[in-house]
Amino acid sequence: MTLSAAEVRRFSTDITTLKAPSSVDAIAGRTICQDIIHAAKYLPARSVDLLFIDPPYNIDKEFHAESFRARSSAGYAEYMGSWFRALVPSLRRTASIYVCGDWRSSAAIYDVLSRHVIVRSRITWEREKGRGAKANWKNASEDIWFATVSDNYAFNTDAVKIMRRVIAPYTENGKPKDWERTAHGGFRRTHASNLWTDLTVPYWSMPENTEHPTQKPEKLLAKIMLASSNEGDMVLDAFAGSGTAAAVAKKLGRRYCSIEKDERYAALIEKRLAGIERGDRIQGYEGGVFWERNSIAAQEAFAQRRTHGHR
Repeated sequence: MTLSAAEVRRFSTDITTLKAPSSVDAIAGRTICQDIIHAAKYLPARSVDLLFIDPPYNIDKEFHAESFRARSSAGYAEYMGSWFRALVPSLRRTASIYVCGDWRSSAAIYDVLSRHVIVRSRITWEREKGRGAKANWKNASEDIWFATVSDNYAFNTDAVKIMRRVIAPYTENGKPKDWERTAHGGFRRTHASNLWTDLTVPYWSMPENTEHPTQKPEKLLAKIMLASSNEGDMVLDAFAGSGTAAAVAKKLGRRYCSIEKDERYAALIEKRLAGIERGDRIQGYEGGVFWERNSIAAQEAFAQRRTHGHR
C-alpha cells in the first residue's frame, strides 16, 4: 500500500490534532497527527485499556520526513521516559502495556517501565528477515515488553493458543487425545509462550504491506489484542507508523486511537482503515485460531469445516 500526493491531501482531511482535553468518544477511531508529548496531555484520563508502543529503536533510522539517531542506553531511557510518563495518566488501573524494542533498547525499556508499571514478561519474536553479518550473529529477533498498571488485568489465554502440528500423536482407543486429525496431518492447540516463531514480516505481495520501513505484522498485534483486551476496549497506539494496531483493532471489534506525527504516515493510516471495509482477514489467524507457519492448506480446510458446522 502506497500513497499518491493526491491521496495524502485527501486522507489528511480525516486526521486531527488535540488542542484541549478530550473525551473518549472524541478520540475513538481517530488518527492524531501530533507529537506524542503534546497529544498525551490532552488524552482523557483513565481511558486506555491497552497501550501499544512501537517507538524508534536505538539505532540510526530514517522515517520519511523524520529521523532518529542512536544514543547511549541512558540517553535512550531519558528519551523514552519523557513521553512514557506523559502517557501514564491515560491508562486505566486494569490496563496492559506492550513496548517493542530490540537488544540495544531493551535494557532502557525495562528500566523505564519498571519505574511506573509492573513488568510481567519479555516476549521475543523471530523476524526471519534481516541481513547476514560476517563478524556477528545475524540479528533475527526483536523484543516486546509486557507490563500492567496493577495486578488486576485481562489475559485471555485460550484466545491466543497456537495450532501446531502434532509431532508425537497420542491416542486412546484409536482416537486422538487432545489433538485433531485432518487430511493435512494432526494438529493440537498449544499454550502460547513468550517465544513467538509463527510470525511473518510483511513483504511486498502481502495485502497488509505498506511503505513504512518498520511495519509490524497484523498477526503480532492480533495476539496482543486478543490476549490483553476485550471487545469494545480502547487501544492506544502511541507511535502508530503504518497503523497496524488501528487496523487490527478495527477488525477485532476494539475501539482505537492512533498518534503519529508524520502527516504522510497519518494519511496512510486513514487509507488503510478505509480499505478494511473490503475485508477483515488477518494472515495466520483463520477460523478464530492462530496457526504456525507453512500451514495454509490445513488452515483453509479447518475454516471450511467450521463454516459447515463440523468440529
